[in-house]
Amino acid sequence: MKKDIPIFDGHNDTLLHLQDGLTSFFHPLEHTHIDYERAEKSGFAGGFFAMYTPSPEREEDREDFLNENGYKFPLPEEITQAEALTFTHKLASQLFRTEYENPDTFRVVRNVKELKDSIEQGKMAGIFHIEGAEAIDLSFDSLYVLYEAGLRSIGPVWSRKNDFGEGVPFCYPSSPDTGDGLTEKGFELLHHCNHLGIMVDTSHLTEKGFWNVAHATVAPVVATHSNVHSLCPNARNLTDEQIRKIADSGGVIGINFAVNMLRADGKFDTDVSMEEIIAHFRYITDFVGVDHVAFGSDYDGTTIPDVLQDVTGSRKVLEALEEDGFTEEELEKIAWKNWVRVLEETWKD
Repeated sequence: MKKDIPIFDGHNDTLLHLQDGLTSFFHPLEHTHIDYERAEKSGFAGGFFAMYTPSPEREEDREDFLNENGYKFPLPEEITQAEALTFTHKLASQLFRTEYENPDTFRVVRNVKELKDSIEQGKMAGIFHIEGAEAIDLSFDSLYVLYEAGLRSIGPVWSRKNDFGEGVPFCYPSSPDTGDGLTEKGFELLHHCNHLGIMVDTSHLTEKGFWNVAHATVAPVVATHSNVHSLCPNARNLTDEQIRKIADSGGVIGINFAVNMLRADGKFDTDVSMEEIIAHFRYITDFVGVDHVAFGSDYDGTTIPDVLQDVTGSRKVLEALEEDGFTEEELEKIAWKNWVRVLEETWKD
């Protein structure tokens, strides 16, 4: 395998670690999965940088929701549009600050040409992604303003309710069919995104919400950080029917490195083998083809396997995929070309 195959990733929450406005992406970051030095070392070509507004902290402990069969966490509390927009501005400013700090090595990309140029030039590319659309007002004024600022991808919900739909809770074992789908405003959001060319991410949607998007969108269906339900029956993972629909639409699934979404037993245990990780890539490839699977790590937003440790683990995954029999052409598709293809079919500019 060529050692220089770049890796473009479907999801990270690294901006949460830069929100103080003082911490630099270009300095070593403790207790994170990604910083520039480790990213460059691993061949990380960039990815979708999430703007996620946390829910208020709960008083309950995780242990309160575990049982002998698994777990079921309630949906977190809803947040207001005002607080979400303020927090989104804070995180977006850190994305732009990273570009301003070192424009020769990091670029916020707004179209496919910029993305391709960045990958070819070895310049890290960041895509402005909102995870949970609470920052968008019901007149959609903020959507258009944020689009002009660089927003190119959005997930209508995180794992909670909002004005646009209902998120799937974190529970195991469970079907993703856990509640209602898109609201009327959720369909309007989808329409505006299709009009502007903003990619709509179905990760975190209930199964009903997923099918609402799949049946109404004019763009490929994507799940930026979700795994295979048949291998791990976590509510956040995709059923075979959902995987088939994503493939039929020309879409892609980014494999999430969350331990509880990889392990067959759904446990929050970091002892996950590389074989268990590769199994999710292999399952989708064998089921619907290699054109529909990619990286969607969820770095800095979840607990990842010890075998990976941080962003440098992505290179280990690529090497393991090669050992599993994937060709260089297939590895390039998984590593970055599938994401570029989907964005070519989604973005308007």
